[in-house]
Amino acid sequence: MRIDIITIFADYFAPLDLSLIGRARESGLLDIRVHDLRSWTHDRHRTVDDTPYGGGPGMVMKPEPWGEALDTVVGGDPDTVTPRLVLPTPSGAPFTQERAERLSGEPWLVFACGRYEGIDARFVADARERMAVEELSVGDYVLAGGESATLVMVEAISRLLPGVLGNADSAAQDSFAPGAMEHLLEGPVYTKPPVWRGREVPPILLSGNHGAVDRWRRDEALRTTARNRPELLDEIPPDQLDQRDREVIDEVRLRVDSESVAD
Repeated sequence: MRIDIITIFADYFAPLDLSLIGRARESGLLDIRVHDLRSWTHDRHRTVDDTPYGGGPGMVMKPEPWGEALDTVVGGDPDTVTPRLVLPTPSGAPFTQERAERLSGEPWLVFACGRYEGIDARFVADARERMAVEELSVGDYVLAGGESATLVMVEAISRLLPGVLGNADSAAQDSFAPGAMEHLLEGPVYTKPPVWRGREVPPILLSGNHGAVDRWRRDEALRTTARNRPELLDEIPPDQLDQRDREVIDEVRLRVDSESVAD
């Protein structure tokens, strides 16, 4: 996969040289290119923003450098694969695991990291005439710019590429991964030593009884979801919940209700 990132803060993306993504880049699984938007400015101050038409606070990023940057990065070769442009923005559609899965199947992604009050809307309209464009949000909050959100999305997408994770089963067991438990969060995990500061690993995990371990993990996933994201339980089809599932959910909801009353 090729990923191009256009930003005014290229140094922000140094973490992409580390860990799994760094190794994927070294091995050729990922081709990530970071571009400085100011390279496409033509004044002595390398200006990328101006005051908004219609008034209001803040500044708006100018369409000219963005248009030239995208033209250069994408190129004009008709035989070249057309990329998908991703714009991180708090007004975009929610970035989910499902979207990460879908985007991981794209051969080429371009991320446009906006700043200030955003990018002049004409840039997006112009890009839509040439390629697919997605405006995506990583959460219901506002960041200083699109760089942090781009790092989140690039990592979420990249780790789904074949060969990036050391164990392919890891992605399949993630919270929100497609499958029978797609609406459940992951429960707690443990490793050696069996006792640490007087706290023991749950005995069931040392039992060697794989069926019992699977049941424990599902119970804990249900408990975590009921406690932290109860709305996700409403999305589970009733036929995917057995009697034990319902008992665990009721147990947690009763405890949460009791704690709320106590507070």
